Amino acid sequence: MLRGLLTFMAVWMGFAAQAADRHDYVNMARQGWSYELRTTMIGRDLSIPVRIHGRELAGAAICVVGEKPHVETQAVLNAFRQLIGNVYGKPLPMRYAGRDARGCGSGRVVLLRLYSGAPPNRALTKDIAWMNRAYELGLPTGRNYAVMSPAMAQTFFGHLGQVTHIIVKQPSLTRLGALEQKFYRSILIEELFQSFTFGMDVLKFDRKAEFLSKLQESPVNPGPLPWSSRAFMRTILGSNPSGLCQFDVFMLHAVARAPMAETNKPDFIQFVEAHFDTLRALSDASFADPQYSPILDPTCTAERIARQP
Repeated sequence: MLRGLLTFMAVWMGFAAQAADRHDYVNMARQGWSYELRTTMIGRDLSIPVRIHGRELAGAAICVVGEKPHVETQAVLNAFRQLIGNVYGKPLPMRYAGRDARGCGSGRVVLLRLYSGAPPNRALTKDIAWMNRAYELGLPTGRNYAVMSPAMAQTFFGHLGQVTHIIVKQPSLTRLGALEQKFYRSILIEELFQSFTFGMDVLKFDRKAEFLSKLQESPVNPGPLPWSSRAFMRTILGSNPSGLCQFDVFMLHAVARAPMAETNKPDFIQFVEAHFDTLRALSDASFADPQYSPILDPTCTAERIARQP
């Protein structure tokens, strides 16, 4: 009798946990992927159509400009490219095009500018000017742009297609401590994930609750701290997970399989809810694959992140 009762309780608890996961996942998907498009580019040509769907980047290529990837940067890029290739069913090629974005050519491109010193404002301005011409983005000419954080990403839509621009600070030293390694990996992972899924940041005010997604951010104010300082790194790492949570891998599979034209609309959330079991099984398999471990955070808990070295 006792054994039967324990078995029933274990099964019931399993169903309850699965139901909680379903509720939490769908709710987080609604917060990060159901939004109205907004632009910060004043003067942009509004006649250019904009359609948000991460699968548009299936078959795209990463074009690295600026500095060549540091060994830590390369580890993240290798793991992310493997994950995207398996999830989207198409390889994600990558090449180094030198210091100038003009070497990236045309087509579906994710332009990744790497730097390790002072923010390369002039290079960013030149990148956007080149993209404006190459993709006919309809942006005002003659403007200067500034790097406002260690990692930034934005997708631009033009008459000749879309192009994604990511600019990320990477290490300058060959050997890194645990804190530096986590920081530089974390900021690159976040920009890559958001660029390939079009997920939005989700503010998390309850610091005692576990993190569910890399998209979640607890509000922090690092103030005027230098971006290379350990105090700044600790502050930023304390604001969200250091890698992708299982929910994030779940959403990669969802975006890759979504049949609708756009993934920032309510019907995409309905798709996620209707296909939860299939998507969860796919994410279980991907999250357990050791080849992706450099970009995953298997715990995603606020308590663990607060104990950075």
